[in-house]
Amino acid sequence: MPKFRQTSIVRTILTILIVICCIRQFINGAFENVFTCILCLLLFCVPNIISRRFAVQLPAFLQVVIMIFIFSAEILGEVNAYYIKIPMWDTMLHTLNGFLMAAIGFSLVDIFNRSERFLVKLSPIFVAIVAFCFSMTIGVLWEFFEFGMDMLFHTDMQKDFFVDAIHSVALNPNNNNTPIHVAIHELTVNGEDWMAVYGGYLDIGLIDTMKDLFVNFIGAVVFSVIGYFYVKQRGHKNSIASKLIPTVSRNDDDTLDSFGNPLRDKDESKRVHNTQKHTAEK
Repeated sequence: MPKFRQTSIVRTILTILIVICCIRQFINGAFENVFTCILCLLLFCVPNIISRRFAVQLPAFLQVVIMIFIFSAEILGEVNAYYIKIPMWDTMLHTLNGFLMAAIGFSLVDIFNRSERFLVKLSPIFVAIVAFCFSMTIGVLWEFFEFGMDMLFHTDMQKDFFVDAIHSVALNPNNNNTPIHVAIHELTVNGEDWMAVYGGYLDIGLIDTMKDLFVNFIGAVVFSVIGYFYVKQRGHKNSIASKLIPTVSRNDDDTLDSFGNPLRDKDESKRVHNTQKHTAEK
C-alpha cells in the first residue's frame, strides 16, 4: 500500500472519530470540548500547509505520528479525560513530544546545513545538540503555557500530586541550610481530614512540571542520538530517523546539488557540476 494512502486512511479514520466526538459534545452542551475538536481538525491541516508553503516533504510516518499525538492529547486526553483515568497517559505524551520536537528541530537545522546558501556547515554532533536544545525549549515554553492558564483562567493543566512528607530548610529550628524531614500524619483542611481521604497534602504543579520536563528530556536525548547517527550514515533509507526527518521537496527530474537541494535550472546544475569537477582535479 502506498505511504500517502496509509496517511490518508489514518487521517480519515481520526477525522471521523473527531467529528463524532464533536457532535456528541455539542449535544451534551460541552462547548469547550467542541472547540477542542475543531482545533484538532485544524491542526490536522498544518502538515500539508507546511509541506506546500515551504516545499518540504514530510515523511508519511511522521505525519501519522503527529496526527495520533494530536488525537491522543486532545480528544483522548482532554475530552475523554485519559489524563485522569490513565496515570501514565500524560507522561507518555510528554515523552513523545520531546522526541517529536527534537525531530522537528533536527530537520530544520539539517535542511539549512545541507543548503548551498549557507557557508557554515555544522558537524553532526552540533546538529544533534541544537535539536536537543530546540526540544527542551519547546517543553519549557509549554510548561509556561500550562502555568499561565492555571494562574489566569483557574484551570488545572499542571496536574496536582498528594505528598505525605515534607523536606524543607524552612522548618529547621536552627535557621541553617540543613533540611528537616517531616512525615505528615495529620492534616485537616476546612474541617476535612486529608490524610484519611487523600493520603497527604496537595502539591500544586511543581512535581508535574518537573516530571514533564524530565520525560521531555528523555525523548529529546533519544532522538538526538538517532539523528546524530543519521547524519553520520546519511543515505540509509530504512533508518528510523529517515522516517521522521522532513526533506526538501523535489520532482523526479530535479537535479540535486551537493547538499541535497534541487537545482531546477539545468545551466545552474551544469555549473555546479563543473565547479565540483574542477575542485576535484585540483
